[in-house]
Order: sequence, then C-alpha cells, then structure tokens
Amino acid sequence: MKKMGQMWRLVRESHEQPITGTARPVELVDDDELGVTFIGHSSFLLQVDGRKVLVDPVFSKRLIVLRRQRQPGLRVEELPPIDLILLTHAHMDHLDMASLRRVIRATRNLTGATPEVVVPKGVEDLVERLGFAKVHGLGWWDEAEVAGLKVTMTPCKHWGARMFRDVHRGYGGYVVEGGGQRVYHSGDTAYFEGFSEIGARLKPEVALLPIGAYFPDAYRSVHTSPEEAVRGFVELGAERMVPMHYGTFRLGREPMDEPLKRLEAEAARLGIKGRVKVLEEGETMHLCPATSIP
Repeated sequence: MKKMGQMWRLVRESHEQPITGTARPVELVDDDELGVTFIGHSSFLLQVDGRKVLVDPVFSKRLIVLRRQRQPGLRVEELPPIDLILLTHAHMDHLDMASLRRVIRATRNLTGATPEVVVPKGVEDLVERLGFAKVHGLGWWDEAEVAGLKVTMTPCKHWGARMFRDVHRGYGGYVVEGGGQRVYHSGDTAYFEGFSEIGARLKPEVALLPIGAYFPDAYRSVHTSPEEAVRGFVELGAERMVPMHYGTFRLGREPMDEPLKRLEAEAARLGIKGRVKVLEEGETMHLCPATSIP
C-alpha cells in the first residue's frame, strides 16, 4: 500500500505541469563518425559505422498513467531507416510497445524492411510478434553480429520483470562496436564493481550512464546517484560520458533539476568536467574516428 501511494503521488505530480521541450530535426553524421543523439530519458539514436541504432526508444506521451515531463527530442516520422533496436530490459519506460510499433512501421514505409532487435534473454516473447526482421536474445557477456555491428550484452545491477512475477526476464546494458568505435549504454543500474570489468574487456569510448531516480536512498539499490554514475564512468576508463535517465519521467523523489547539478558538481570536483557531455533532447554529439573526442 505504501508503494502504491508513492506511485500515485508521482502520477499526480506528472500531470501538474505542461510538457516542455520541442523536437529537433534529425542530424545525420558521416559514415566514419560516431553519432550519439539524446532523445530523452534513456532513449538514444546511435549512428555507428553508417548503421542507425535506437536504444530503448520511448516516444509515447504516457506510460499507462505516468506522463512524461519533456517532449522527445526526435519525431518518429522524421527518423532515418533504423537497422537495429536494442532493449535493455522490460520495464515500461524502456520497452514501450507503442513506440516500437511506430518505429517498425516508419522504417518499413521507407525501405520495405524492418529493423532487427536485441533483447535480454527472457524478453523475446514480448517483441516477437511486433514485426521485427529478427529477434536476438542475449545473456551477460554474450556477443552477436547484428546488422553489421558487434553487440555485447553487459551486466548491470537492476531487475527485469515487466509486471511483478515474471522475474525470469533478463536485463543488462550493451556495448555496440563498428568501424573501430565503441559506445556503451548501461541500461538501468545501481553502482556495482562490474564497471571496471566492462571497461577492461570492451574498452568503450563513450559511456551513456543513468543519473536519476536515486531518492529515497532505497532506490539506489537499483539506480545510481550522479556521484555513483561518475565513479562508474571513471572506472570504465571511457573518454566521454553522456548522462541519461533524468528529467523526462518523475520516477524518484529528488527535484527534477537536481541530478544534472550534482553531476556537474562531481565532475568539476574530480577535474573531469570536460569529459562529461550533457546533451539536450534532440542534440547530436559527433565523434571523429581515431580522435574520438573532437
């Protein structure tokens, strides 16, 4: 009952203010560049070795009754043809059926084909009838060549049930590699010692890491605080961090503007502020080959 009361308060607050923000035109990068576009929450468009990849695409205004606070940074109708979709786990703010159907339909209209999808093992049944060209189920450290890219599923500290009892479902993050460039999307996670191992084994250049939904402190059993996200970034050894999982949905009790302030303060304290890139919704970061950080 206490959890239901907390959820209802979040739902009520999510409807108190109008949705802010506007979408931007899609910015395409050269085939030899790595492009990272923040759509909002944990959703990204990645451009890797000429391929177009969506991670946890959520374009819907509502997740059942919880309403988003910021508009998606891109419009589905303006997306380029998508080669691959990566889904980190089955939670509704990461695996949104309505958004997936829209993306599949948009790519089919442009090319006559549909994207492939990678999901954690145990999640295949949720997406197998949506019309994907192929469904790939991976476990931690599994690798697959998909749509011309190397995809490795990585461990995390979270949970994967979509409802309550389907705890068999997997969860994790991904490192995507192509054209000699590697980008890591952690999925939802608490801080854990696995960041160092991921960095040592896969050597990502860019780390997309969550910084929101950490208060009350009990939430940190499955989510990182901004300071913990920075610690994970340092232990990964990546060159650039992009924050995510903040500012779009009211999922924690911290003020909506607090995660970025704490992130920037911690990065400044450690002298690495120049390595943390905060992207606005719809903004694209270009990373050049060989140099990685422009």
